[in-house]
Amino acid sequence: MSSLIYCMYIHLTYNDMKTRLILLFILISSQIFAQKPVRLAVAGLSHGHVGWAFNRTDKKDTELVGIYETNPELVSRFSEKYKIDKKLFYSDLNKMLDEVKPDAVSAFGPINEHITVVRACAPRKIHVMVEKPLATTFADAKEIQTLAAKNNIQVLTNFETSWYASNQYVNKLVEEGKLGDIRKVMVNDGHEGPKEIGTSKEFFSFLTDPVQNGAGALTDFGCYGANLMTWLLKGERPLSVTAVTNQNKPDIYPKVDDEATIILQYPKAQCIIQGSWNWSFARKDMEVYGNKGYAIAVNATTVRQRLAVKTPEETLKIDPRPAPFTDPFSVLADVIQGRLKLDKNDLYGLPVNVTVVEILEAAKISARTGKTVKLK
Repeated sequence: MSSLIYCMYIHLTYNDMKTRLILLFILISSQIFAQKPVRLAVAGLSHGHVGWAFNRTDKKDTELVGIYETNPELVSRFSEKYKIDKKLFYSDLNKMLDEVKPDAVSAFGPINEHITVVRACAPRKIHVMVEKPLATTFADAKEIQTLAAKNNIQVLTNFETSWYASNQYVNKLVEEGKLGDIRKVMVNDGHEGPKEIGTSKEFFSFLTDPVQNGAGALTDFGCYGANLMTWLLKGERPLSVTAVTNQNKPDIYPKVDDEATIILQYPKAQCIIQGSWNWSFARKDMEVYGNKGYAIAVNATTVRQRLAVKTPEETLKIDPRPAPFTDPFSVLADVIQGRLKLDKNDLYGLPVNVTVVEILEAAKISARTGKTVKLK
């Protein structure tokens, strides 16, 4: 829009001075608006990935205006580590929202508190981004969706795999029909375990709490496969969910599972999700098999593919996703300010992520009862 206004401006003659001044004002105003940062507040500091919010001083699309946290130890730790003025910290979420009036809030507390953040933000027309998954219960996920629609706000869910160029490449192969009809998908996610990789005591505490996190590895890493499969199938829900969980390390994780396998059955396809705190090394990879070929997203920028019977498998190195997709806060800012419009079934969006929570809840029921759960 600003480039169009500029072209109109330079083609006017000096006799059109009044029109030139109006266009100049619009041009300058539009530039100021485009550069205005999103006023961002953070709700919770216990999540291990919250440091990202304070480590992007090179980006000017957001401005940190407030931090909600009730743990004094965390407040002191983050204030000292990132040289943050303690005036930015609040122990009352509603007070923070009313006083600093953010445009958006990024939630970095326990997963079961996401609903609390949205309940506070939605009536105030404040957008929200949460760390995966959206919620711990299907009821909470549906309420979040209702609140977002009623109050016309965005609620995004951030998954690391949304940043992966490899997943986008594989999805494009599916859309172009190069793999044929999807028949089987395998998604493998996880690491050696929260304790084994050295998570903070606060992060460890809620990850291993069946209420705050909803489950263990099933929630922490099962959500990735549910997110990706729902996206690949354009929002389609599975017919049934079957899950098996186990505590391979009950001495470390006595309250939650550390091993989860989830099978999603669709009319003509199956997805096997392996979420684990028992991998040899951290991994986030996806295998998609169609009736014409297959593609494997090995990591963020590596794909192995075989697209025909007579052709050998090939390995491709692809470029990372362009801005803003390498930074979830940039995605949030661009969505809020209208520079980016999410697809109906975007990886960040509510339709896909409400289904993710529905799948996870069914998986927990299946694992507990030993029976396949059929979705209505």
